[in-house]
Parts: sequence; C-alpha cells; structure tokens
Amino acid sequence: MRKRKYSADQERLGYLLIAPYYLFFLVFVFLPILINLILSFTNFNLRSFEFVGISNYTKLFRDTYFVKSLENTLIYVIWTVLITLVLGLASALALNRKDIWAKGVFRTLYYVPYVTSMVAISMVWLWLFEPSQGLFNYVLSLFGIPAQNWLYDERLALPCIIFMGIWKNLGYYMTVLLAGLTGIPAYLYEAATMDGAGKFQQLRSITIPMLRPVLFFLLITGTVNAFNVFEQVNIMTGGGPMNATTTVVHQIYTRSFTEYKMGYGAAQSIFLFLIVLVFMLLNFRYGNQGQDLDIG
Repeated sequence: MRKRKYSADQERLGYLLIAPYYLFFLVFVFLPILINLILSFTNFNLRSFEFVGISNYTKLFRDTYFVKSLENTLIYVIWTVLITLVLGLASALALNRKDIWAKGVFRTLYYVPYVTSMVAISMVWLWLFEPSQGLFNYVLSLFGIPAQNWLYDERLALPCIIFMGIWKNLGYYMTVLLAGLTGIPAYLYEAATMDGAGKFQQLRSITIPMLRPVLFFLLITGTVNAFNVFEQVNIMTGGGPMNATTTVVHQIYTRSFTEYKMGYGAAQSIFLFLIVLVFMLLNFRYGNQGQDLDIG
C-alpha cells in the first residue's frame, strides 16, 4: 500500500515538473495557432472583423503574387537543400580523412556562418553583391567581365539568394554528416577493401546506406527551414525586383504587417503550416528507417 502511494506521489510530482513546459506550449504555440486559424476565416484588418468563410483560401491560388511567391519558395527549397546536401556530404567526407591537416580549423570555418546572425550576414552579402563597389563585380572586372546587377536583375536575384543560403547552411549539414560518418564501423571499410572494393563502391554500398537516416533527417529539416526563408529576402531585395525573390513568408509579412490584411495573411500562414506539417509527419514516420541496416 505504501509502495502504491509512493508511486502515485512520484507520478504527481512528474506531472508538476513538466507542467511549465506544457503551459508554455499552450500559451505561446497552441493558442497562437488556434487564433491564427480563426483569423484566417475573417477579413480582420485592425478595423473590421467579420467571418468570410473560406474565401481567403479560395483567393490564394488566384493571387498572382502568392502563386509567384510559392514558385520562388519551391525553387529556393529544391536548389538550396539538394546542393547543400551534396556539398555537405563532400565536405564531411573530405574532413573525415585521417591525413587532413588542421581539421578543427576547417570545421570551425565551415560552421561559423551557420551560427552567425542572418541579419549580419545579409548586410555583408548585400555589400558583396553591390553593383558599383561590391567585391563580386570587382573580381569580374579583373577578368574583363562586365559588372552585373546581381540583386537588381530578375534572372540573377533569386540565384544570389540561393547561393547565400547554401553558403550559410553548408557548415551545419557538414557537421551533422561528419557525426554520422564517425558512427560507421571501420571494419566495414576494411572488409570492403579486402574484397577489392574501390572508394566509389564503398561510398555507394556502405557510406550512403549507413548515412540514410542522417540524410533523410537533413532533407526534411532542411526543407522545413528553407520554406521559412524570409530575413535575407526582406533585407537584401524586399521581394524584388518585380517579385522575383518574394517568398511565402515574405508575402505573409507583406499582407499582414504592410497592407494590414491580417485575415488573408493568416490564411497564407495556415497554408504554409500545412506544408511544413506534412514534412514533419514524414520525418516522424520515416526518420528512423535505416537505423537497423545490416550490411554484410
């Protein structure tokens, strides 16, 4: 009887200890999402508030600005995530070699951009892309190549944002993949070498399969983060030129806090939330696949 009472006291204590977290989640996560969902069915604009049903949602794909922002966001997500994943794996493989000099220095140099403020980085890259005095145009002038209007050219603006995103996130991808590489048993490579397998065969048959959970994790989390691209767009281009770099989050910000169409902005954010939720569910469903992979 005493043991049962002791267990009940422990259970109550456990609930009491985790209560602050759930209170925080309720107030700062669940309630804002619920309020945002309610607002998405209204025409709220700080002056009027009336329910308009699903008209905000039906308007989304008739809004050329939103469709353009969705297209830009998808392009950014695909190119940024896939290229960063490939370069991150290549960098991790290079730094995982035993004969490389100053591993710690290179790892730090790779990782610093990721932990640096996006605002600070955006200001630096804004100068690098500056048409008249920027570093990139100066380098081009050394080879006799005409200066480019990097962020003011519809064809170049989005690739510039993508290039910056790859540079910033490369260190994180590399670090996570490097941790995954250190967890691969060395005897697998030794056995493969004895069987006459070359480096490419080892990469294809051992490294990639063993890194599958890590690669999938980076693919999903990188996609979720890329869908939320905003700061660099807002600082460097403001969504221009001619909406060539506007993204979904930038459109949400513009509609909600510039045009004060809170209801329509809420509908856009719910749409983005559903996209992100799909990728999160995929991560929960398939993220652990490959953990028990048996090679041999």
